Amino acid sequence: MTVSLALALAAALQVAPTETVPPVHPMTLRSGGPIAADRAALRLAHADLAIEALPARRMLSARATLTLAANAAVPRIPIDLDDVLTVRSIRVDGRPLDRARWRQAGGQVVIDTPLVAGQRTTIEISYAGSPRVAKRAPWDDGFVWSEWKGKPWFGTTAQDTGCDLWWPCLDFPAGEPAAVDLHLTVPAGLSAPANGVLRGIDRLPDGRTTWHWHAGSTNPYALAISVGPYREIKGEYRSRFGNVIPLHFWHLEGKDEQAKQLFAEFAPTLDFFESTIGPYPFGDEKVGVVETPYLGMEHQTINAYGNGYKPAPEGFDWLFQHEFSHEWFGNQMTAADWDDFWLHEAFASYMQPLYGKWREGDARYLSMLLIQRQRVANRAPIVSGSSRTTREVNGETGPGTDVYFKGAWMLHSLRHLIGDRAFFAATRRLVYGRPDPKPGNFTPRFATTREFETAVAEETGKDFGWFFDVYLRQAALPDLIEQRSETALMLRWQVPGDGPFPLPVEVEVDGVRHTLPMTGGSGAIAVPQDAHVVIDPMAWLLRRSPAIERMQAPRVATP
Repeated sequence: MTVSLALALAAALQVAPTETVPPVHPMTLRSGGPIAADRAALRLAHADLAIEALPARRMLSARATLTLAANAAVPRIPIDLDDVLTVRSIRVDGRPLDRARWRQAGGQVVIDTPLVAGQRTTIEISYAGSPRVAKRAPWDDGFVWSEWKGKPWFGTTAQDTGCDLWWPCLDFPAGEPAAVDLHLTVPAGLSAPANGVLRGIDRLPDGRTTWHWHAGSTNPYALAISVGPYREIKGEYRSRFGNVIPLHFWHLEGKDEQAKQLFAEFAPTLDFFESTIGPYPFGDEKVGVVETPYLGMEHQTINAYGNGYKPAPEGFDWLFQHEFSHEWFGNQMTAADWDDFWLHEAFASYMQPLYGKWREGDARYLSMLLIQRQRVANRAPIVSGSSRTTREVNGETGPGTDVYFKGAWMLHSLRHLIGDRAFFAATRRLVYGRPDPKPGNFTPRFATTREFETAVAEETGKDFGWFFDVYLRQAALPDLIEQRSETALMLRWQVPGDGPFPLPVEVEVDGVRHTLPMTGGSGAIAVPQDAHVVIDPMAWLLRRSPAIERMQAPRVATP
């Protein structure tokens, strides 16, 4: 965007902030889930967003130019956008569209322009307003307005509610734009790091700057604005795959020493992921992190960091490591439907104890996993089998945090069951869509739960549907029933639905370890009456724990 265009936008689109914020429409709250045919037929080939942030008034002035393609004939073009952002004008393929041919209501802008299958069109939407404010980001969404040393400091987060909180988009996973250009105009003295590669910075006569960013295929909710009085640390990482990856960290003024310590974690964390999973997916763009006034979020190539540089017993920053893992699990490999959301969060959560193991060994691995185990709730199946919205997954009736911790423990049990070679090979297929990823031979992709199950079956030569059905499609955990006689120990799996569950069990008898194959879901081993027995001594099995259930139960106040 040129300097003159930035000035024209600011002059034309500034409006007075509204006194009262209208209630958020259910359509705006909705991200993903079942999609109407006219929305499902659309794909976003390119998004060009020219946005001026006006922090003194907590407003945006913007123009979005969307290049859309239709997979099937559609009678109209519905674009998702929060009603608090007022559309001023629309142009279609460069021509102004008469006001009677478009309407804004119910969390959408509906444009009465039909498309035939295979047709492409360019929609230019000029809009402005005060975006919704997040009260408790990132657990709710919107803008977070703050200050640092008297200067504006703010950012966006939109995972649950979706991209339509601040830009006109297709708010479902397949609505991911194939390419994005961001032109962010900000007040003097502020920086605006964003997704992708910086193409240049224009300096306007009054001291404002416009930052021009270009990114490839980007998750709609992972597109982000972050603005503040930043200082930048940068470097390079020479990948084990032969390419050189730029490293960038934008941190607040006055936090130089803490920032240097966190920046020192970038290269070893990157090496862990590349050696364990495969090539960094966005090596032609950057590894980017920006300090934000909220905890964090996996914004593609510009991960939000707000953990306050807290020291941790693991020796690394969990927040940085978790959000960075989403570059593989969430940004490179994106769940095709939010019902598959565990593919993002379970793998990202499991990567933390695996990183602890990579750094320090099994003791650290198990100690981190056992902390996660206490947070498994088992309130709803992780996978429902139906298309779901983000709020249905994260809400009261959905699996909630089980997509993180129960999913991570399921992966822990699966790795032991099938072995490291098959586990990581199947994971690689899930992430890259191929067994041999190298820089340049893969692109971002969508994936499903069934696809991971198929990859496991192909790598092992066995069907583990019984395993995934119990852990992913049932709420309750399998219960290992123990019975002991004077001469033997009998074990039996009891699972929801009473289906097959031949998950092997390790038993330690007087210090000697044995494995019971549990064919048919049960097994037995000779045990002397006075022998000391430990079942599952290395904690490989995700199973019911009465001790954890008692710990999780609501406490009754004593009189």
